[in-house]
Amino acid sequence: MTIELHTWNTPNGRKISVALEEMGLPYKVIPVNISKGEQMAPAFLAISPNNKIPAIVDSDGPGGKPVSIFESGAILLYLGEKTGKFLPKPLAERIPVYEWLMWQMGGFGPMPGQVHHFIALENEQDRAYGLKRYMAETRRLYGVLDRRLDGREFVAGDLSVADFAILGWAWRHPRHKVDLADFPNVKRWYDTLMARPGTKRGMEAKLD
Repeated sequence: MTIELHTWNTPNGRKISVALEEMGLPYKVIPVNISKGEQMAPAFLAISPNNKIPAIVDSDGPGGKPVSIFESGAILLYLGEKTGKFLPKPLAERIPVYEWLMWQMGGFGPMPGQVHHFIALENEQDRAYGLKRYMAETRRLYGVLDRRLDGREFVAGDLSVADFAILGWAWRHPRHKVDLADFPNVKRWYDTLMARPGTKRGMEAKLD
């Protein structure tokens, strides 16, 4: 059964295309042009009550029944449960996956997202204040990630959905004005992931 991926070419969308490719799940992209407000359409609202991309529809959900899921973190956990891939079974091994997935959802996403917002502002005074505030926090988060990856190949032990979540935002490091050379452990992790065939396909998938 083919999973419908309702998305756009954003970091949160890339998390899911990478996961789908790495898990070997068939899917088709249904573009939701957020620049045109298509995320506000009633049909999309029916599967994503918060009017945010991405969302998926799996016609072969639990019990063989169709299911829709919104919020990228929830989608990643669902796909990990569905396939048994990139989400360890022992609870002790899941804990760091949960921790670093929530770290991404709560910080390494909202904060770089503010950088994206303020970079686009035309008013220099507004832009300067916002960028000073959110770039500092974004760099702090890169530092947290760099320390976590010191001596570790991936953030939670084996490769997991947490890595896919974080990668979606690390992919935009040029837009964050962050040179990964300043964070060598992040750079090594990033280059390792981007060299994986499944991740490469997920990053190259046309989402818009």
